[in-house]
Amino acid sequence: MIPAPLRRAGLVVTAALAALLALATPASAHGGDAPAGTDYRAEVTGIGPARPGLTARMVEAGARLELTNRTGADIEVLGYSGEPYLRIGSGGVYENSRSPATYLNRTLAGDTPLPPEADPAAAPAWRRISDGPTARWHDQRTLWLESEPPAQVAADPGREQRVRDWVVPLRAGTATVEVRGTLDWVPPPDAYPWWVAATLGFLVIGAAGLVPAGTATGVRALRGVGALLALGGAAAVAFTVGKAVDTGAAGAGGVLLELLTGQLWTLLTGLGALAAGGYALARRPAADFALALAGACLTLFVGIANVAVLSRSVPPVAGPPGLTRVLVTVALAAGAGAVAAGLLRLRTASRAALHTRAAPVR
Repeated sequence: MIPAPLRRAGLVVTAALAALLALATPASAHGGDAPAGTDYRAEVTGIGPARPGLTARMVEAGARLELTNRTGADIEVLGYSGEPYLRIGSGGVYENSRSPATYLNRTLAGDTPLPPEADPAAAPAWRRISDGPTARWHDQRTLWLESEPPAQVAADPGREQRVRDWVVPLRAGTATVEVRGTLDWVPPPDAYPWWVAATLGFLVIGAAGLVPAGTATGVRALRGVGALLALGGAAAVAFTVGKAVDTGAAGAGGVLLELLTGQLWTLLTGLGALAAGGYALARRPAADFALALAGACLTLFVGIANVAVLSRSVPPVAGPPGLTRVLVTVALAAGAGAVAAGLLRLRTASRAALHTRAAPVR
C-alpha cells in the first residue's frame, strides 16, 4: 500500500502538471505549424541583383522565408502565378487578399481552401498585416511538401544531396529581383545513442534516491541531484533561447519578446528546474518534492516535447544540431532522474515517519 504522504505528493504533482499543460496550450499556437524538425535543409544563397538594405534568410528550420526591406522603396513578392502577393516597405507589410498565395501560405502544408475572391488575374486588394519592414511566410517554392521523398533521395537516402535550386521572384518598381536558394536532403541522425545516454543518465541520477536521506551520503546525494537538475534547467534555457533565435527574432529585445510570448512555458520550465536545483543544494524543506515536480515539468515540456530533434537532421533551433541534441538529452536525463530520485526519497521519508509512529513507547 502506498503511504498517504506519498499519495498526496503524487496527486499534487499530477494536478500541477495538468494545470501547466492546460495553460501552455494557447502559447503553443505561436508558430504552431513550425516543424519539430526536418531532414530537408533550405537555405538562401543570395539576392540578385543585390540591393543594399534588402536581405533574406530561412527561419523555423527552413519552414518560413524571411524578407527584410530597408531600401526605402516598396518591394513586392510575387505569388505562384506571378501576381502581387506581398508588399513590403517602410509603411509596413501588406498582403493581397486576391492572391491565392495569401491563403496557400498560411499553413506549412499549403492546404488552406481558396475563397471565391482569390484570383491571380484580379487587381490587388491590399490589407496591412504588419507595421515593420520584415515579412515571414511559408513559401512552397522553398519546401518539399510531398509525404514521400524525391526519387533520387529514395534511391540513396544515406547521402546528402541537392533536391532542387529555387527562386522566389520579387518586383522593385519595374525591375525584377530574385531571392535564390537551395533545398538539400540531409540524412537523419541515429537517435539510438541519444536515447541510451538519456536512459543511463536517468538511472544514475534516479539511483541517488536510494541513498538513506538521514546520512552524510544522503545529503551529498541530494545536492548531487540538485546540481544535475540545475544543469538540466540551464540546458532547457539555452535550448529555448536557440529556438527563439530560430524564429527570426532579431536583437536582444526581439529574442526577449519571443521568449516571453512564444516560448514562455518552456523558459519557465527551465528556470523552475534551476530554482529547484538550487533549493535542493541549499537542503531546504520539501526539497525532495521540488525535485520531483520540477523534474517532471522538465521531462515533459522540454524533453518529450522536443524529442523529435534526436532523429531529425535540421532542428528548429539556432546553432549546431549536435549541440541541440545534447541539450535535449541532458534535459531528459536530468528531469526524469530528478523525478525518480525525489519520489524515492519521499517514499523513504514516509516509511521512516510511519515506522517512528508505530514504534512502541518505552
